[in-house]
Amino acid sequence: MHSSIKTVSFVGVSAIEIDVQIQIINGLPAFTIVGLPDKAVAESRERIRASLFSMGISLPSKRITVNLAPADVQKEGSHYDLPIALALLSAMEIISQEDINNVIALGEMSLNGAIAKVPGVLPAAIFAKSKGKTLICPEECSQEAACIGSDSILAPKNLLSLLNHFKGIQILPKIIKQKIDQTNSLSIGCFSDIKGQMMAKRAMEIAASGAHNVLMLGPPGVGKSLLASRLPTILPPFTPEEILEVTMIHSLAGEVDKKGIISERPYRSPHHSASLVALVGGGVNAKPGEISLAHRGVLFLDELPEFSRAALESLRQPLETGTISIARANRHITYPARIQLIAAMNPCRCGYLGIPGKECTLAPKCGKDYLRKISGPLLDRIDIFIDVPDVKLEDFIQSKEEIETSTTIKKRVISAREAQLYRYKDRSEKTNAEVDGHELELYLTNDAKQLLYQCIDNAKISARGYYRIIKLSRTLADMEGTDSINKNHIAEALGYRRIL
Repeated sequence: MHSSIKTVSFVGVSAIEIDVQIQIINGLPAFTIVGLPDKAVAESRERIRASLFSMGISLPSKRITVNLAPADVQKEGSHYDLPIALALLSAMEIISQEDINNVIALGEMSLNGAIAKVPGVLPAAIFAKSKGKTLICPEECSQEAACIGSDSILAPKNLLSLLNHFKGIQILPKIIKQKIDQTNSLSIGCFSDIKGQMMAKRAMEIAASGAHNVLMLGPPGVGKSLLASRLPTILPPFTPEEILEVTMIHSLAGEVDKKGIISERPYRSPHHSASLVALVGGGVNAKPGEISLAHRGVLFLDELPEFSRAALESLRQPLETGTISIARANRHITYPARIQLIAAMNPCRCGYLGIPGKECTLAPKCGKDYLRKISGPLLDRIDIFIDVPDVKLEDFIQSKEEIETSTTIKKRVISAREAQLYRYKDRSEKTNAEVDGHELELYLTNDAKQLLYQCIDNAKISARGYYRIIKLSRTLADMEGTDSINKNHIAEALGYRRIL
């Protein structure tokens, strides 16, 4: 007796087809899985045995061989349970081979026959739709699969309901795609929570308008982390394409909830003790790291100099190209990583450099040594450097009604982003931070060029810094609603591009 069914394996954000073949022949009782399975796949035989037993089905006392083809591709994860179980039931002639001929199946089997949630359902759904096949996935992942708009989805709660569906005893309900809610959660607060810091809030609005990178410098407790955490509240909503991009990455990491999609821009804030693999991604399964999980959102690195040098240098590639490559001996995987880096740091290790009565005895040398932990090439990729000073007494007694809310600021940010979307409507780049700076030189007025050239020569700014100043100036012009980049835009951009 022989049977087969299709499932998928994941290479980065892409899915490749895997043929699950089962043969039952006479011989000593055995249940063998071949085709480079990892530990989770090899243990599936025990989960499947218990699941079938809970339904009153016993495995035949014969030799059962499962082959996962192609045999030279490493098979990882528990999502192979369901396709193996279905192929086994077909080989045992409990269901027909025709029922599973045109399906892609994935799901983890529980000991009581339930089908548990697995990562990677969205890439599998996209692959199944491209091949014109029906996707069978866990009920808990149904909304994740439905977000691509396919009608060919079966999402059973357990194996018994799926068998009854094949036999016509019951019909699995059609998966209805839920409406996407892109309203920000109230739990993340509002910009009106921030006391004072008008210059810093202005810088964050500029950063949100053009997706620019920011480094905040200031003593402890002045609101750097609060400013970063409120940035997602003023970012524009996702486009449909961005929703799929981000959800696909989070699906592979197993971080998609029952809503099935990531409707809000990611905000990732890893601790400074995070390893290189935690940031970049990798490990045995080459999973996405914090950099990729922050794709199209915010990556906040607090206490920037406290991160390991290797971890910080790993940011160079994604900040420049919008992708992160993970090279391993057996595979080379590239994940999207179009992030907006928001970093914060103290002026020195003790944090009180320049504050009379609080700075340590090593000042000012301690500040220079602390800053030296961050390489020049990384600093060169940051568009906005902003000082965050101590909050004054009058800032505390200012009423909340006098401070702009996130809703008000967000309207201005969306207006600036719409100008960029129109300008780059025929391109993959959507923000000023993504485009090549030399293309924006056309918008410079003569006065703006003269000021820029003079400052570049005096400050010895690099070529990368030169183009980043133009990008930032383009964003300032978009915020004012002007088509050309004027002298005042260059002057403000140069003020944010100071050398620490």
